Order: sequence, then C-alpha cells, then structure tokens
Amino acid sequence: MNKVILMGRLTRDPEVRYSQGENNLAIARYTLAVDRRFQRNSDQTADFISCVAFGKAAEFAEKWFKQGIKVAVTGRIQTGSYTNKDGAKVYTTEVVIEEQEFAESKNATSPNGGGAPNAPHPTPSAASGDGFMSIPEGVEDQLPFE
Repeated sequence: MNKVILMGRLTRDPEVRYSQGENNLAIARYTLAVDRRFQRNSDQTADFISCVAFGKAAEFAEKWFKQGIKVAVTGRIQTGSYTNKDGAKVYTTEVVIEEQEFAESKNATSPNGGGAPNAPHPTPSAASGDGFMSIPEGVEDQLPFE
C-alpha cells in the first residue's frame, strides 16, 4: 500500500501550470514544511516535502493556498528520474495529492493574530458556485475547536 498523510505549512505559493492540448489540465506544485516529531538539541527541525496536484485539486490549490498556511494532505509517494542539462541523472520523490484541506482556521493565519473572538468570518468553503456546500453564518463560532 502506498499512502501518505502529511500536515505542514506551505513554503511558498503553489506554482501552477496548465497542460497543452485540447483539454487543459491544471498542475500545481508546492512544498510543505512538515515539523519533525522528535528534535535534537531542542532545535526545531522540519522536512520539506514536494507535492503535486492535478485537475480540480490543482485549481483549488491555485485559488486558496498561499505561503505559510497550514494544510493536511493525503496522497501517494511517486519516484522518478531525469537527466539534467549537465548530463547527470537526478532522482525525484514527490507526493501526488489525492485529498487536501485546511488544517487551521483563517483567524489563526491572519497577520494580527485573529479578529474578534466571536465574529464570523468567511471561509473558502462558503464560496458559492465552486461545488462546496455553503456554511451558514455564525456556525463556526459554535464549534468546540478552532
């Protein structure tokens, strides 16, 4: 079985390209900084994991993911290789994304540390016309976690 579950922060905005041809396919690449559970000498360490998403998942990443946000992803590890311009063989490892979602509230990532504690705020899930269910106003304030 080849299954990966990661939670980390984007190191930069996703890089999105579209394939050529009759049916353009979105391809998003981003890197997650995933904290290591155990640390040496009390230094914070992280692994930097390359991820690639295709189609609707890539379009979602392009629209909503920004540098620094915390996301949870599932997917599979894919390895490959290519020969670079110097003639050296380069080996690659990346996670092909199957599912991706936000791992913290929008307030947690805002520059001022969040707004009013009980004020409802719009979320990407509340956007209309993108295939997601609309969240009623104020329902997030009633959840036991944030």
